[in-house]
Amino acid sequence: MATFLYRLGQLAFRRRWFVALLWVAVLSAAGFGAATAPAAPDSSNSMPGIESQKAFDLMEQRFPGAKADGASARVVFVAPDGQKVTASENRAAIEKFVSEAADGSQVASAVSPFRAKAVSKDASTAYATVTYKVNADDLTDISKDHLKDAIKQAQGSDLTVEVGGTALATQPAAGGSAEAIGIAIAALVLLITFGSLAAAGLPLLTAIIGVGVSMASITALASALGLSSTTGTLATMLGLACGIDYAVFIVSRYREERAKGHTPQEAVGLAVGTAGSAVVFAGLTVVIALAGLSVVGVPMLTKMGLAAAGAVAIGVAIALTLVPAVLGFWPNAVLSRSSRKRGRIKEAGENNGGTRWARFVLRRPLPVLLASVVGLGVLAIPVMDLQLGMTGDEAKPTSTTERRAYDDLAEGFGPGFNGPLTIVVDAEGAEDAKAAVQTIEQKIDATEGVVSVSAARFNSSGDTAVFSAVPAEAPTSEKTKDLVHTIRDARPATEASTGAEFEVTGTTALNIDVAQKMQDALIPYLVVVVGLAILLLMVVFRSVLVPIKAAFGFLLSVLAALGSVVAVFQWGWGADLLGVETTGPIMSMMPIFLVGIVFGLAMDYEVFLVARMREAYVHGDRPGQAIVSGFRYSARVVVAAALIMMAVFSGFIGAGESMIKMIGFGLAIAVLFDAFVVRMALVPAVLALLGKAAWWMPRWLDKLLPKVDVEGEGLSHQSSTVPARDDAAELESARV
Repeated sequence: MATFLYRLGQLAFRRRWFVALLWVAVLSAAGFGAATAPAAPDSSNSMPGIESQKAFDLMEQRFPGAKADGASARVVFVAPDGQKVTASENRAAIEKFVSEAADGSQVASAVSPFRAKAVSKDASTAYATVTYKVNADDLTDISKDHLKDAIKQAQGSDLTVEVGGTALATQPAAGGSAEAIGIAIAALVLLITFGSLAAAGLPLLTAIIGVGVSMASITALASALGLSSTTGTLATMLGLACGIDYAVFIVSRYREERAKGHTPQEAVGLAVGTAGSAVVFAGLTVVIALAGLSVVGVPMLTKMGLAAAGAVAIGVAIALTLVPAVLGFWPNAVLSRSSRKRGRIKEAGENNGGTRWARFVLRRPLPVLLASVVGLGVLAIPVMDLQLGMTGDEAKPTSTTERRAYDDLAEGFGPGFNGPLTIVVDAEGAEDAKAAVQTIEQKIDATEGVVSVSAARFNSSGDTAVFSAVPAEAPTSEKTKDLVHTIRDARPATEASTGAEFEVTGTTALNIDVAQKMQDALIPYLVVVVGLAILLLMVVFRSVLVPIKAAFGFLLSVLAALGSVVAVFQWGWGADLLGVETTGPIMSMMPIFLVGIVFGLAMDYEVFLVARMREAYVHGDRPGQAIVSGFRYSARVVVAAALIMMAVFSGFIGAGESMIKMIGFGLAIAVLFDAFVVRMALVPAVLALLGKAAWWMPRWLDKLLPKVDVEGEGLSHQSSTVPARDDAAELESARV
């Protein structure tokens, strides 16, 4: 491995024009494909294997022309204090709105609250429902503007008018200016770390090129492979993160080899042969974690994971080829300004911050280990109270009309009104379909926790009916979740007596089912990802205990991060500081995202840091000294890489959407715990306590596993003893 990459690095250095033009051609071809490709299909929220999805599918099958996921707008009218919506002037304004809204070309129906009995008991609040023939993504601007104009006319009366639903819902956005600040901080960290604008800009430039190739390829293949317009979100984030990290690792090792006296071409070969090996295996662990998302069984997650895995693979390829090619164009530009000015390249000091910290841990390994484990364990305690779900309009800022509409409906009709359950009855097997549906209605209406049941609506064949049941509690309440389970548990007896089958769906039930599906998939996902990664790390480090220690540390950091998310977004600790207005359940996909993304980044740091320790140990250092050597060369780079990731992820905290805040906070805090507590404290403490046992592997297993030279031992004959050289002369010759 090391020898092959050594030759690849030198080849890219010598044939730099060819490599650079090749990547330009790849980027141009991908860009042309993206520009000429058909539009990406609408994002699909299909969740195979859950009851809610089965019910949606049945509705679309039995009610031709009606889409179960069609866009809708729930327009809420609140009368001024002391007045009622049933007053003549208010009623006229509402009826006029309904008439105007129903005139849209894509509108399926617009129902007046006075005909649909959608008026609160005190007549202070009413709502009108506008449904569309297409989903929200397919609504034209003309249809949206038509609805907005009708709402604007209604707002001209004394009524307070707010709108919820999917038709005009604001789409979640990234952190905006906060995210730009995060990227600026990342650039500043690189500049401080390397002391050179070129060294700081090179990782950013190559990472952006990699993301450009990835995103253009995804766009070009979207139609052919059925990728949605949202598939590239994860690919962009991880492509940028890993692309920067991998380039930083190569550039850092190149500078180190130059400091040892190697020529630029030789330094590039050694950098790609050693740090490049770590990049390859770090990238493989990330790909494993992302491809493992297919275990969850959700098509959207599978496509996102595979697209992101492709972006990471492109990042690895660019780090191994384009980075050494660019170094060939400007071999001295990435050196620090002081090195270029003095004409002498300074080698990493024997007593830098990394070595001082490593010696501190070596003197006190047990206290450091206990402090790390206990600290992360305490932070993980809130996980025991984890409640998964999907928040809705109640989690949006009060500045949005969706949130105000939600609050008005909850106040006028009760908290459960914002999350009605949809009951789909398949009465094909019943002798009397209408009687069977009526019996099911009565049974559900009599269930404790149900406030009201709407009249059933039959399809044209009369064999399928749909009606709604309003819970007493809010959609995200645990009591509502229990109510759904209660209705489903009582179903066999009801179906046996009526001969009709029914299923519970709707947004509330769908969120409950998705949360359960994600929870059930988490353990299998962990087993697959961590198991494969342990095998891969065994191949890399020729050790049994080091991979197990890596997996244990990763689990600690993820649990601590998830516990912190629960404490802030579910319990409300420090929520005001992050601008979180409403607490509630944790997003169903959050644990899966944390495990997949953080695992990949954590293994980046693990491979790069421990590979240097392994390299020093193989080359003759004692176990303790090998730890110090690893920190001497790697600590600064790992810290910089972690700070960059934290800066990028923290930018998402500035978003207005609670969901995006949660993702940004969770990823940033997970990188903090994993890089600074696990990799910088727990890892050296465990290795210090294990000593030589850390690098033990049974002979039979050593023979069974393939041999890969990550330490660069095979490069000793490639690079002979470095001759004495004059730094100023070498810098001058390289410049020429």
